[in-house]
Amino acid sequence: MMRALWSAASGMKTQQDNMDVVAHNLANVNTYGAKKVRAEFHDLLYQTLRPAGGNSGPDSQYPTGLQIGLGDRLAATQRIFTQGNLQATGNPTDIAIEGEGFFRVEMPDGTVAYTRDGSFKLDSNRRLVTTDGYPEADNITIDQNASNDSITISGTGLVSDVVDGQTNEVGQITITRFVNPAGLTAIGKNLFIETEASGEPLDGNPGEDGAGTLVQSVIEMSNIQVVEEMVNMIVAQRAYESDAKAITTSDSMLEIANGLKR
Repeated sequence: MMRALWSAASGMKTQQDNMDVVAHNLANVNTYGAKKVRAEFHDLLYQTLRPAGGNSGPDSQYPTGLQIGLGDRLAATQRIFTQGNLQATGNPTDIAIEGEGFFRVEMPDGTVAYTRDGSFKLDSNRRLVTTDGYPEADNITIDQNASNDSITISGTGLVSDVVDGQTNEVGQITITRFVNPAGLTAIGKNLFIETEASGEPLDGNPGEDGAGTLVQSVIEMSNIQVVEEMVNMIVAQRAYESDAKAITTSDSMLEIANGLKR
């Protein structure tokens, strides 16, 4: 059986996976804090018909080898944590991180997850929570008698409100950096959890030790570029068509071989 059939088939499967990644990016183009995912590929094993450096004569060697590749595969999907565009909203509980870092979110099981989505709300207890009701891990609670418009969040994470004309400090927002944020595992709902690859979480105040600063009444949009993803879609489609054509051509060659007569 021709190697080209299996090599081209692996290429078609890889481009299907590539298209899945592109579609995911396009679906999240308006997701707050979403980060672009990039598909990365590896070539598969090679069949070595002649090794490089083999003897071609008594006193000579082959300068190059003779290898035939067997296709490719999806090797990794890397998340690109570049800064997304910042959009002013006028909502005092919207917070964006300008620079590196993640907000800390307390999960129902007591563990901590991380997010770049700063579209926080106030729950019935006036706690700062995510869209799904998970509280910000620093337990920021606004006074019941303070209006939302009186909430102030500084660039260094200090949260205060105003009650009866008096300014009160209600908490400090800390953010977390990772040595390798690309090693975080996405669990949906704009949340990530740490892994051995991401390294230990480095907690600290915004603006300190390389951490980004906070911007109030601003939200970070996704860093996904629609035009770039459309180009990636076209490239994936053409590569898929080329692999399909290679299978068709290989099949035609086999048909010719089967039709040979003595």
